[in-house]
Amino acid sequence: MIVSATPRAVQERMQTASGIRVIDVRTPVEFQEVHASCAVNIPLDQLQPAKVMADVPSGETVYIICRSGGRGQKACEKIRAAGYTNVMNVEGGTQAWEQAGLPVKRGKKMMSLERQVRILAGSLVVTGVVLGFLVHQALFGLSAFIGAGLVFAGVTDTCGMGLALAKMPWNRVKINVCETRTGATG
Repeated sequence: MIVSATPRAVQERMQTASGIRVIDVRTPVEFQEVHASCAVNIPLDQLQPAKVMADVPSGETVYIICRSGGRGQKACEKIRAAGYTNVMNVEGGTQAWEQAGLPVKRGKKMMSLERQVRILAGSLVVTGVVLGFLVHQALFGLSAFIGAGLVFAGVTDTCGMGLALAKMPWNRVKINVCETRTGATG
């Protein structure tokens, strides 16, 4: 079972202890748009538990944050599976952090990955229906395939289309090594 902490609890802990680590596991584009001012960006697909936990002092907790808590939960599970227990998910993610009035850094506004998935999935479904009517009935299969993919994404909380879109050139952000370590971006 993954233990979680509210954004306020994490902020209070930061005020009473030094060296508290908050890791944001969203994509660099999402991180650039808005993130907890104390967070360091390590995307979930690049998260290596041993590296993350290498220099964490004994007894210190690492806090994982994402957009709303789902990817943070997965990151915590990945770190715990590697044998580390001093990790907590930030409840409600960056959305809850911001709603609590806690400090955030804002950068360039980008189209969210979730919105991109909706646009692409919807476009593919409409394309499949139109082609099914105009070209050949077998092309209705495109809409069925996308629908099945969306059901799978909902059931497993893993979106292959989102993972693929995250790797597209327009979703890549160049972050300097020092910015990645300090969490400081535009």
